[in-house]
Formats: sequence, C-alpha cells, structure tokens
Amino acid sequence: MIKGITVDLLKNKNALILGVANERSIAWGITKELKKYGANIGLTYQSELFKKRVDPLLATFPVDFLQEMDVTNDLHYLNLKEVIEKKWGRVDILVHSLAYADKEDLRGRFSDISRPGFMKAMDISVYSFIALLKHLKTMMPAGSSAMAMTYHGSQKVLKGYNVMGSAKAALESAIRYLADDLGEDQIRVNAISAGPIKTLASSGIKTIQNFREIIEQRAPLHRNVTTEDVGGAAVWLASDLSKAVTGQIIYVDSGISITAM
Repeated sequence: MIKGITVDLLKNKNALILGVANERSIAWGITKELKKYGANIGLTYQSELFKKRVDPLLATFPVDFLQEMDVTNDLHYLNLKEVIEKKWGRVDILVHSLAYADKEDLRGRFSDISRPGFMKAMDISVYSFIALLKHLKTMMPAGSSAMAMTYHGSQKVLKGYNVMGSAKAALESAIRYLADDLGEDQIRVNAISAGPIKTLASSGIKTIQNFREIIEQRAPLHRNVTTEDVGGAAVWLASDLSKAVTGQIIYVDSGISITAM
C-alpha cells in the first residue's frame, strides 16, 4: 500500500485488463494493485490454454468477469463490448499488456524478418490497443485512463528483441496519437515502460537475464523492478492523481534508461 493513499482511491472504477497469462505476468501484478485500491476487475484470456493458467489465480481472487479475447478476431471485440455493457455499462480503466512475435523473428537477423511475422507482431502488439479504444471509447467516461505496456527496446537496440523493438516503437507513437485524438473526450492514454521482468513473454528473449544483471550493477537504484512496482505506477495512471497526464511514456526501470549503460 502506498503511504498516504487510501484503499478506496479507485473505488467504483471498472478496470478491464488484457494480458494476464500466469502469476508472473505484469498484467497480474497490475490487476492485484488495482484491486487493492478498490477497482472492479474484468479480465480476458487469449484461448482455452491460457484460461487454464488463469483459472487457478481466480480461485481466491474474484473478478467481475473473465472473457475470451483473441485480439486478432474482430468478433471478439464485439463480444467483449457486449459483456461489458451487461456487467458494467462503462470502462474507467483500460490496461493493455499484450505483445507477440514469432520466435524466429526475435532470434534471427533483423533483416531476415518475414512479412507475415512483421505484420503479426504489429497486429497483436500495436493495432489491438487501437482497436480496443475504437470499440470501447464510447463506453469510457470523461476522466478515464487507458494504458499500454512498452519497453526501452523501442528506443535502443537490445539484441534478441528485433521485431518487438519496432512494434514497441510503433505502440509508443500510437500512444501519442491516441492521446491527441481522445483528449477531446477527456480520455487519457499513456504507456508504462518497465524494466525487464521475468515473464512468460520475456522468456523468448535470450538477453533479458544479462540485462537484469546490468541493471543491478549500473542502474541508479541498483535493483530490478517487480510487477508490484509496475502495478503502483498503473494505480497512479488509473487515478485522478494523474488527471493532467496523457500521451506520456512513464519509465519504471530503476533509472537504467537515463544511463549510458
């Protein structure tokens, strides 16, 4: 709990979170922190395989709904919107913690990335956030907050990140354009750029562990970040404490991004 901040900071706020895959997911860390401060929670899962991983988490952590959501399927956006209309009627907080790239497009030479691989990474990692706001913006009242997860590999070369670096750069650009577009609706759009965390998604990036060691040695705070750290930043972005913040990339990385490494 953040000192001086009450547990009802997000009371009566409806938070839709995409990207929980297991207990190590950044999205799960965010989910727990948002609920801790009073938010109502709705989650999605990509397929039955992922649902089997999420169900055990919810045995002692009740949520308002758990909805199938394959972001490459246009029908699923309509189904999700229908569920939200029935359960809540509105969305106050949207958290997008999704990314995907084929392994060969992460591990091979960047110049060898296939067209289908590039398009798939962009579709799942970038367009899905735009599409969510396209479908849900009419259900998001003034003061709502939408956020996506990014990584500093969008700005600097990280060996083994490859096509995901391009995808995250595109996502960060989309954040700014969405913030400008949705500002007239008083919907804020931001991103959190977290330091490397051991998750299912990062397991395919061979250099992550090496970078975590560098952070412990050279980052100003000399420690790696946790999903709880990211969750704390998400609580701030979701709340009225950040009501004048939009179009920003918020770094939660122990300060490694300010160094020359």
